[in-house]
Amino acid sequence: MPEDGTADESFYREPRLVTHIDEGAIAACTELYRELIPPAGAVLDLMSSWRSHLPDNVPYERVVGLGMNADEMRQNPQLTASVVHNLNEKSELPFADAEFDAAICTVSVQYMRRPVETFGEVNRVVKTGGAFAVTFSNRCFPTKAIAAWRQLSDEEHMRLVALYFERSGGWRDLQAKVLREGRYGISDPLYAVWARRA
Repeated sequence: MPEDGTADESFYREPRLVTHIDEGAIAACTELYRELIPPAGAVLDLMSSWRSHLPDNVPYERVVGLGMNADEMRQNPQLTASVVHNLNEKSELPFADAEFDAAICTVSVQYMRRPVETFGEVNRVVKTGGAFAVTFSNRCFPTKAIAAWRQLSDEEHMRLVALYFERSGGWRDLQAKVLREGRYGISDPLYAVWARRA
């Protein structure tokens, strides 16, 4: 559980129109998404905000954001639709089976209180062979991150997210990678764990 037990609806009520990683980390994130997500595909942006960090020059059929703040998602130029939904209260996703070609979760996995259930739901709504890419850095709102996240190193974070994939089941080709080495106080690191629906 996080240190801050207040309702997520209260914590995320005010829009935070800031990027949580620097430009170099954003570029690394965007390149991974370019590699994993097919052009003209339908993409689920899980725990979405005002930026998705998808490539600007790739046409997608649609990009659906699922997040906590409607105002933030309205200002996201890449979203074609958005849904306000609290995954920590209800891990079931309001989408049909195999509705998306791929899914992403950008610098937010540390806030999931039901990650195995949520990863299982992502598996349900992504088509066979579709990728689910989870990216994260060493930054977070520490009072809202789960206790396990706060206690682990960056390398252990990658193992933890890989465990979410393994425990939820239905994934193949699991990979974990340091996309960008950070320099303390100078640049942000970026880590990624991804797999494809079996």
